[in-house]
Amino acid sequence: MPTAKAESKTPRPPAELVIITGLSGSGKGSTLRALEDLGYYAVDNLPIDLIPKFAELTRDSPTVRAAALVVDIREGESLKRFPAIYARIRHMVSTRLLFLEAADDALVQRFSETRRPHPLGRENSVSKSLRTERRHMAPIRALADVIINTSHYNVHELRAKIGDTFRGAREESLVRISVVSFGYRHGIPADSDLVFDVRFLPNPNYIPRFKKLTGRDPGVTKYIRSFPQTGEFIEKITSLLTYLLPHYIKEGKSYLTIAFGCTGGHHRSVMIADQVRTNLAKVGFKAKSLHRDLLKPV
Repeated sequence: MPTAKAESKTPRPPAELVIITGLSGSGKGSTLRALEDLGYYAVDNLPIDLIPKFAELTRDSPTVRAAALVVDIREGESLKRFPAIYARIRHMVSTRLLFLEAADDALVQRFSETRRPHPLGRENSVSKSLRTERRHMAPIRALADVIINTSHYNVHELRAKIGDTFRGAREESLVRISVVSFGYRHGIPADSDLVFDVRFLPNPNYIPRFKKLTGRDPGVTKYIRSFPQTGEFIEKITSLLTYLLPHYIKEGKSYLTIAFGCTGGHHRSVMIADQVRTNLAKVGFKAKSLHRDLLKPV
């Protein structure tokens, strides 16, 4: 008697829920919109008590496989219940908690530019409200899977960062690598995981014909490479990163920012960052380069 063929069904990808939280003015709204553009079903300021039901619906929905929501200080006293609720929903659906923050001076400037009051009210200054907010948000920050400091990000850079962190993350197992060049005079990038100082290399800025050029210019590149320590440094750093990256992947890290700094962020760090990115790509790691201070005045 012939047996019926069993229908083969393509398994659905597991559902994912991203909870966005953090400090007022740190970019939560922009982050939610960026995730929505990536295909996440987005909800802003969902009441705390509805989060478990939302997680359940995300898990069981035949159409929604990725969702994102914002939880922040606007919840008031209810926010104290969030850690327990978060622990509960992690057993229901694959969940990541993203915490956004920024330096006080950056946040104060953003409130000044938008002329919006802090959610904690007008009775206190923005600075005092931020201090209170940091204190209330500290237990939630401690639970975060991803923390992004947006102090030096504009809206477009933040969207790019969110895209790098979350685009296709459910299908890919490799860590996403950003190789960043910067100038120490402008500060170390706040989201750096690894920082390397390349100011020990001779500075092209002191060569008149190179001063207005950058580390992407062939003449500048040739000059920097003319010193034996340049090749040795690139070789040793590439070897170190090639060793470290599989361990980061094994531990579940989804993104890594490697920063190279020189004085102004125009010459040495740019050349080194580009070369390291190229070397990592050659051995199979997805890497992109970002030159934070390249267009800033010399």
